[in-house]
Amino acid sequence: MWILYIILPLAGLSLGWAIRWLYARFQLTSSEQRAERIKQDAIKEAEAKKKETLLEAKEQVIRERNQQEREARERRAELQRYERRVAQKEEILEKKTSQIERMEQQFIKRGKQLDERDAELEKEEERYHSELERISGLTVDEAKALIIADLENDAKHDAQALINKIEQDANLAADKKARDILVTTIQRLATEVTGDVTVTTVTLPNDEMKGRIIGREGRNIRTLETLTGVDIIIDDTPEAVVISCFDPVRREIAKTSLERLIVDGRIHPARIEEVVSKVSKDTSQKIFEEGEKVLFDVGIHNISQDAIRALGRLYFRTSYGQNVLYHSKEVATIAGVLAAEVGANRDLAKRAALLHDIGKGAESDSDQNHAEIGMEMARKMGEDPRIINAIGSHHSDIEPNCLESVLVQIADAISAARPGARRETLDNYIKRLENLENIAEGFTGVDKAYAIQAGRELRIIVNNEAVSDDRTKELAKGIAKKIEDDLRYPGRIKVTLIRETRIVEYAR
Repeated sequence: MWILYIILPLAGLSLGWAIRWLYARFQLTSSEQRAERIKQDAIKEAEAKKKETLLEAKEQVIRERNQQEREARERRAELQRYERRVAQKEEILEKKTSQIERMEQQFIKRGKQLDERDAELEKEEERYHSELERISGLTVDEAKALIIADLENDAKHDAQALINKIEQDANLAADKKARDILVTTIQRLATEVTGDVTVTTVTLPNDEMKGRIIGREGRNIRTLETLTGVDIIIDDTPEAVVISCFDPVRREIAKTSLERLIVDGRIHPARIEEVVSKVSKDTSQKIFEEGEKVLFDVGIHNISQDAIRALGRLYFRTSYGQNVLYHSKEVATIAGVLAAEVGANRDLAKRAALLHDIGKGAESDSDQNHAEIGMEMARKMGEDPRIINAIGSHHSDIEPNCLESVLVQIADAISAARPGARRETLDNYIKRLENLENIAEGFTGVDKAYAIQAGRELRIIVNNEAVSDDRTKELAKGIAKKIEDDLRYPGRIKVTLIRETRIVEYAR
């Protein structure tokens, strides 16, 4: 029995192992079959992919072949068009070549004719010279010497006239520049001066106002002079007070303050201080507004407030009666137009032209001229070196190094020289007219002379009995020569002589 208990488990164990081995064998067979199927499927799919790839490759080859054929056809068409154009050009070139050959033959023929004509002219010229020598009794060399002598005399006369004109222009320019330097110096130096450029007259309602302006023991006038920095001159001139000062801004403040005090009627030190303070603020604001206004008018921006105030102070400065701020604005406009015409930097030229006289508006006690002060101000403001050069060279103190500097010089000269820009003093004007008339009346046969058109024309009436028609032209030349030698004047003066014969008879 116990043997049975041993055999049965062993038999069961063996049976289990056998079943397990059979199952594993079965699984292996199934896996091999599945792998075979997968392999077959993969082979079929690869063959399908291969066929599909081959088909796509064939289609691609066909498309590329069609594209190449199309491009080849287009190239052939382009070549055919090019060949036609070349053939046309060759035909045109052949026609032009034939035409040039014909023209060349014509030129050769024409050249031969001209050579023959030159030979004939040379013969005629020789005959002409021989005839001239026979008639005049002079050889060619003698005639040349005579002509050269006449030309030399004429050239010497013209050269002397030109030298005289250059000297006169130089003296006139030097005189104008000296006056400009003097005016600029007077307005900047703190010295007591009198003249048209340093005094202002204030009209009073009555002479009693003079005593109120002076005040008790002179307190009012001293207060006004101390606060404004001007000299107030009260003399015997009826209903008028003169304000004298080197600084036009201070003079304007004093004038406006005095006018307001006269209108208000309350004139005492406290009121004077209040009015002067208010006018000073208003004037400072006006200076800034004038500077901003001119910048807006010319279209310039990005300028410091110090430069704006310096420009605004030019509103109160004058040069030969020309407002310096308006002059600077005019120069900027002219320089901009010139720059646009010649292709220069228009904005830079306008900016340099507007700032060219900024040194005149600087609050400085330096002994430098206004161009040097303006250069220093522009350098501190960080302006372009070309602008600094234009400011310094506008009066030729330094050499201009760019086209814009030259344009500023030209625009400045145009603005100063245009008609009506600047004025002469009345005494000089009258004296110049009198000198013209006196020179003409100093000649024999002149009855009366009149300087007209602001001295640009001298109209002379001569005695018809003392001066003949033939002598009239000689007399006109003599008067013009005398004017050129004795007077200095801008431009030219027209000399007109009038000679007439009047015969009067009465029928009774």
